Amino acid sequence: MSDMKQKADAFIRLVEIMDRLRVECPWDKKQTISSLRYLTIEEVYELSDAILDKDFEEIKKELGDLLLHIVFYSRIASEENKFDIADVLNTISDKLVHRHPHIYGDVKVKDEKEVKENWEKLKLKEGKKSVLEGVPKSLPAVVKAYRIQEKVRGIGFDWENKQQVWEKVLEEMKEFRYEEEVKSNKIEDEFGDLLFALINYSRFININPEDALEKTNKRFIKRFQLLEKMIKNDKKDFSDLSFEEMNNYWDKAKKKLSN
Repeated sequence: MSDMKQKADAFIRLVEIMDRLRVECPWDKKQTISSLRYLTIEEVYELSDAILDKDFEEIKKELGDLLLHIVFYSRIASEENKFDIADVLNTISDKLVHRHPHIYGDVKVKDEKEVKENWEKLKLKEGKKSVLEGVPKSLPAVVKAYRIQEKVRGIGFDWENKQQVWEKVLEEMKEFRYEEEVKSNKIEDEFGDLLFALINYSRFININPEDALEKTNKRFIKRFQLLEKMIKNDKKDFSDLSFEEMNNYWDKAKKKLSN
């Protein structure tokens, strides 16, 4: 059996299982497009965690959960005569072919940057009124800022080099500190501008800010939980410790985890 045949058979098996569950399982029969929404968001975050941990076994499982949701949505939509899984697959296939004229047409590109630029230009030709239309409103703010900057870069609205961006970061820092000192009502705006500039800089040094911040969150959690354990082992309580004493435990936990 060919590799492609195995993949096709595996996908068909999932679709057939979903079709049966939709008919026979009380829980699956009750689900709607709306009831699945928050579960899908949860699955995406679980996949994100597995990716950050580089846990390929978990990545495999979470991708399966996400694929199940795609098949589930398609099954529900087919019952309402809106579309089915074949429509979903053909729609994305048609879009990929159209958006890759350098592969399926005679367009020439020299690098990844030109591919992205062509992608955004094609989207505008397809009827998009703005290059930012594709940025979901409900995205977390850090991810949204990063995607906004990537989108406008696709049509050439971007700094030429990272030094220019770093100068912008310093400029925004200066403006924020000034508004903070004079206790202005613009502090929040300036802080947002500073974060936006830092996220912009992250692109120029090939760091995904969302991943970087989440990894810092994970490190902090590990260190703090070890700090709690060390304090408990010493039969002490947070209320009995000064910040300096807690910080000493923090340094010990940090050193222990780094080793």
